[in-house]
Amino acid sequence: MSWLVFGLLLVLTAGVSEANAVTVTTGPYTKVTISRPTEGPDCFVCVGEGSAQTCKLRADINQLQTLHVSFNCSRPQDIFTIEINRDFDCSMSCNYGPIQADWSFFQDFKRVFTWDLRFKSSTRSFQLEFPGPGMRQIQSSEQCPDNHTYSILMYLRAGPMNLGKFCQNGTITRIQILWKWRLTLEVPKETTLSQFSFKYSEVVGSVFAVDAVLPRGISNTDFFSASGFPFAYTVMWNFVVPPRHNFTVDFVKYNKPECQGKPVKVIYQQANMAPVEKTPTDEQPANYNRNFSLSLTNCDGKTAGGSSDSGLLLNFRVSVFRGGIPDLCAVDLQNDKGLSLQIEKKNQAELCEIGMDKVVKEKIVVPAGSKVSLSFLDCLKDDLILTATKTIECQNLASCPSVAGTLLTIPLVDSCLPPSLSQVTWVLNVPERGSVELSAPQGSLYQSVPGDQVCDQLLSAQVSAANNFSIGDFCSASKGIIQRIQISSSITVTTSADGNKDLRQVMAPLLNASFNSEIDETLIYTVYPRISTSALIMTPNWPGEMKPDSTLSYIVNVPEDYSAQLLFSNVTFPECLKNHAEVHIQELGSDLEVGFREDEKLVLEHNILKSFYLNMSNCEPEKGIFAILSKISLQKKPGKLLSIILGVVGALLALLIIILVVVCVAVRKKKRQINRSSIYIPKGNVSLPGDVLFPKTRADNDSHVYTSIDDTMVYGHLLQQDLSGPGHFNGHQVDGYKAFSGPVDKTIKDTLYDPTVERGPDKDTYHPFLAPSETFIPSRPRTPLGRLDSMDYEDRRMVDNTLYTFKTPGEPNQMNRSAADPVFCQSLMIILGQSLSWLIQNMRPHMRRICRIYLMVEKMNPVTQRWNVLI
Repeated sequence: MSWLVFGLLLVLTAGVSEANAVTVTTGPYTKVTISRPTEGPDCFVCVGEGSAQTCKLRADINQLQTLHVSFNCSRPQDIFTIEINRDFDCSMSCNYGPIQADWSFFQDFKRVFTWDLRFKSSTRSFQLEFPGPGMRQIQSSEQCPDNHTYSILMYLRAGPMNLGKFCQNGTITRIQILWKWRLTLEVPKETTLSQFSFKYSEVVGSVFAVDAVLPRGISNTDFFSASGFPFAYTVMWNFVVPPRHNFTVDFVKYNKPECQGKPVKVIYQQANMAPVEKTPTDEQPANYNRNFSLSLTNCDGKTAGGSSDSGLLLNFRVSVFRGGIPDLCAVDLQNDKGLSLQIEKKNQAELCEIGMDKVVKEKIVVPAGSKVSLSFLDCLKDDLILTATKTIECQNLASCPSVAGTLLTIPLVDSCLPPSLSQVTWVLNVPERGSVELSAPQGSLYQSVPGDQVCDQLLSAQVSAANNFSIGDFCSASKGIIQRIQISSSITVTTSADGNKDLRQVMAPLLNASFNSEIDETLIYTVYPRISTSALIMTPNWPGEMKPDSTLSYIVNVPEDYSAQLLFSNVTFPECLKNHAEVHIQELGSDLEVGFREDEKLVLEHNILKSFYLNMSNCEPEKGIFAILSKISLQKKPGKLLSIILGVVGALLALLIIILVVVCVAVRKKKRQINRSSIYIPKGNVSLPGDVLFPKTRADNDSHVYTSIDDTMVYGHLLQQDLSGPGHFNGHQVDGYKAFSGPVDKTIKDTLYDPTVERGPDKDTYHPFLAPSETFIPSRPRTPLGRLDSMDYEDRRMVDNTLYTFKTPGEPNQMNRSAADPVFCQSLMIILGQSLSWLIQNMRPHMRRICRIYLMVEKMNPVTQRWNVLI
């Protein structure tokens, strides 16, 4: 038999599992007890190590002690309970710190925390404060939702009084307890401890009181009197009633004690009002307002104390509801298909109370196609938020024409609803093998870019795809460039009011939506850039990432006479785990395209001659995001402008050449026809050569035509001004005309200058080919003449001529320059060359720029090459 006992002890000792051994250290005022019921499986708690180890059904660890604790069974948490007790004697002093359950050992065990607090004086009490939302009193058979159950036991001279069981999240905010009490918290096994804590402090007095703050709206809260209520003892409940609320008190359950003296009484007290005394069987206050207190006093019993069976027990209920008359509003959504409304309070602490069909709610949702009655009590316009949601859908494309081209307008909402309509959401459900298209009712769509371009319209629409993935913010504006947006999935379109504006006042449609057949891309933009300004386009969800494995396409329409400049101003490529992130540019009608991947260098600037596609596709990123911001601007094609300029310059050159050729030919022709004779009559009576030998009149003969004229002297002033320099005419006069100094016969003089002599018309007078203003040659100034009646008069037009013909004083010489020397043609060519050089020199910068653009656009057209060589 002794061997059997020894073997049993050896088995028990060997069965101790070192794997669950714990070294437990206790702090000040703390005692730990590990215990189990007497009946149950064989499992012991072992304290100590080696030969000093003892295994029992119960182990105690005192304060400031360290022990090695283990169990000799696999699941001791199913059997043992850990009790952690903290004892505070506040007779001398207390730290009055927060009370909180904290124990790092044996987390999987059932734990019971107890706090014992006491005073030695009966005139001093403790005040226990619970943080919001407070504690809730429950019946003894109930369990708390979080499995954290509190109980309070108060020690009186008549014996212990159980104040009841409590859970978190209730109306009780404070309890005043007499000089000695115990607070207990029970936590079942495998439950994580709550961080709930409460404070305790010292107060003067010996009154047992419970403070409760009743919630807003409609509520029913139960309260229970203590078990073991002493005879002739009083407990008080103080209630805080919300403003504009009424209360009603009902006694749900009343257990009358055995009384021999004064009966049980209930007293109601309100500020500035006389107390009202009632018995538990009387009708209690109903539909009262303002804060109140309820005092319950036990009767005089036969014995010194009561029991749970024969003692006083009271369960009463305090109901709270709103006072006043609510505003009613009947909402009928039966005639507006797919429309639903949502109403909620901005601040739940507001006095506003809302309800639907006589049921108070924190948030009201009026379903689509329903008819309800809403109530608003003490609600201001700014206390509520009203939003609307409209669902537009069709089952298949065959039924979609009924909703094709639907204008997204603000729905009509009943005016009896007090809040402003702050937000409207349209839900567009795409049918199978379909897509949705958005366009502007007027003008084009303008997309907002954070920090760059913002919609300045009254309303803007936030477009989102499935899973609330943002596509962008758009508005309808005259400066927009997006003609339409095609999306392959269902979308939501949301517009919100700025500030306190009411969307019910907006009558204009926001967007035009329609359903079409499916598209190959995830998203397609049709863009018409504006000529006057550049525009920004971006990937969806900018500046965030584009959706993985999605595609985007821009169809950019460029006017015929313009080219497009595409600039990638902000580019972010990811590191791809699967597939590639790509960008492609392709002109419409062309098989050639320019493509880039995330592992290649992207050319940021592109010049495109006509309409083109801009396609982007994202990969499955491993790191980084795919996001691109681009700028599109239009430029006038330089081809036609260059042709016009070249044509004008060529015409001018041709005109100059024609002038030169015609003048030279005319000069040479006249020169061949001129009679190269000259007559000099030194003195005496003279007569004109035609008087005897020539039967013709002066107008019909060539007697007044000079044989030759020195062109250098005729155009010398031009050469002196424009052609000065080495090798050019230096301005010296050669063979200048001198007045005749010999005797002159009066008859000859009178005949020569007789004004009465009849002269024929100046048919042979020289006229230039074009007026000076019509040519590039500067107009020749008038020859400065001296006094015409003086013999000292020198006519430079007669220099170097063989024939010197006199005319009447005071009358300019009439000369025919058709017999000019070839030097005239040379001078004219020099002047034309200088004018052409000046023209080319001034047009060189402009022509160089035009030709550069032209070479780029026209791909080195031969005409342009020749012009570039000329420049």
